[in-house]
Formats: sequence, structure tokens, C-alpha cells
Amino acid sequence: MLWLLLVVAAHAVAFGQVWHLFVDTRHGQLLDFIALSGNRIGQRRIGSVVHTVLNAMSLVTLAVTTAVIGFIALIRRRYALAVLATLLVAGANATAQLLKFRIVRPALGVDVERAGNSFPSGHTAVAASVAVALVLVLPARVRGVGAVLGAGYAALAGVATMSAGWHRPSDAVASILIVGGWAALAGLLLVAAQRRDAVVARADANRLAVGLLAVAGAALLFTAAVALRLTDRVLATPPDGLGRRALLTAYAGSAAGIAGTAAVVMAVVLATVHRVVPYRTRHEEAAERVAA
Repeated sequence: MLWLLLVVAAHAVAFGQVWHLFVDTRHGQLLDFIALSGNRIGQRRIGSVVHTVLNAMSLVTLAVTTAVIGFIALIRRRYALAVLATLLVAGANATAQLLKFRIVRPALGVDVERAGNSFPSGHTAVAASVAVALVLVLPARVRGVGAVLGAGYAALAGVATMSAGWHRPSDAVASILIVGGWAALAGLLLVAAQRRDAVVARADANRLAVGLLAVAGAALLFTAAVALRLTDRVLATPPDGLGRRALLTAYAGSAAGIAGTAAVVMAVVLATVHRVVPYRTRHEEAAERVAA
């Protein structure tokens, strides 16, 4: 529980730092603006894929997928998990929408055509929350594969919102952090609801998938940091005056930052889920032996 409290705090601090830098400062707004301006590169080739991904996310889709997630938990007889996985999805998306309407983006003379707040991204919150909740309810034997695919889906949704020009890169990163915080909070409640005779199976830890996500996430975030550093050198030049190489660096670096955040957050979720959702209780094991 202490670890999960630290995870909640870490996500909250990271969210606050992203908010402060990319919303409240001119420097961060410029970084976001240049990265977003690079979305026109290759847009004709990927435009149809981007809109297909985004159009698949709606309130109806969210309701259906949430119901499926709850059903998976119920057929596994994990009743508290069904409730809390649903709460995770609802809470993360409600938080993203509430913050979007409450946060004020100061007008600092950057990206005047898209004036107004778009932080955080609702579409990314939908994708990331569904992916994380699904990892919580899946059986351990397929959880690792689900986590890798879920991280990829969340990253794809976040990059798609940037490619379509709907959201700035920081909007997607912030939404993934919100989902990660809610996942840790749901984990806290699940631990509190556990029976004292819960059995944790170390074989369910999915160490390979956790390691893969952690290494990939670290590499992607390092790439994003390098791209940000390079973009920082051309902030004085308006995006219209930047060459293709500078715009592509900023855009690709931001995409790497979104994907890296999704991978790291999912790695943290996957590293703890086998303890948050135990294999079974000793009472259940005894009942199975009697039945056998």
C-alpha cells in the first residue's frame, strides 16, 4: 500500500510539472506549438488511419468496453475488481474532462489560432483507461501481452490526437498520467478489500513484459528529451520559418514522449497487478482440493 501511495504521488507530481511547463509558461507553449506544427508532414499518407482511430472512440464505445471489462471480472468471480475497474475508467475520464474545463491556458502570444485550453486529452484518457482496466481484469497468463498491446493502443491514440491537430503533445501525456494515478488508487482500494488469506503467485509477475515496457519506455523518453533539447535551440524561429527536419524532430520527439509515457505507466501497472489482484485465496484453494 505504501508503494501504491508513492505511485499516486509520483503521477500527481509529474502531472503538475507537465501542466506548469506546457500550459503556464511561454517556453513550454512554444515547444508544444512547434511539435504540433510538424503534424502536416506526411499527413496525407496517415490521415485516414488517424481519423479511423479517433472516430472509434466515442461515449458508446467507452460504455461498451467498460461493460466488457466489468463482465470479464465478474465471470472470474472478482466482484470488487469489477467495481473498481469500472471506477478507474469512469474516474480517469471524468477527471480529464473536469480539468479540461477548469484549467485556464494563459494567452502568451503562442498558437493564437488555437487559443484556449485543450489540456488534458479526452480521447487519450479513454484509450489509456480502457487499456489499463483491461490489464487489471485479464487472467495472468495473457496479462503481459495485453499490457504491451494496451500501451501501444494508448500511445497510438495520443499520437493520433496530435496528428489530427486536435491536441497538443502535452495534452496526451497528461491524460496518460491521470490514468496511471487512478490505476494506483484503484489498486489501493483493491488491496484494502483483499481477504487476509489472499495468495500471491510470483509466477504471475510477467517480468519479461514489465522489463520490455520499462526499457522501451526509457528509450522513448530519452529520445523525446533529446528532441526537446534540439527543438529548444530553434524556439526563436517561427514554425513557418523552420525546415522540414526541425519540424519532424519536434513532432517525432513528442510522439516518442507520448509513447514512452504510456509504456512506463503500463510497466508500473503490470509490475504491481499480480499483488493487487491476487491469484486466489487459501479458502478457494482448499475448496478446489476438496472438490478434486
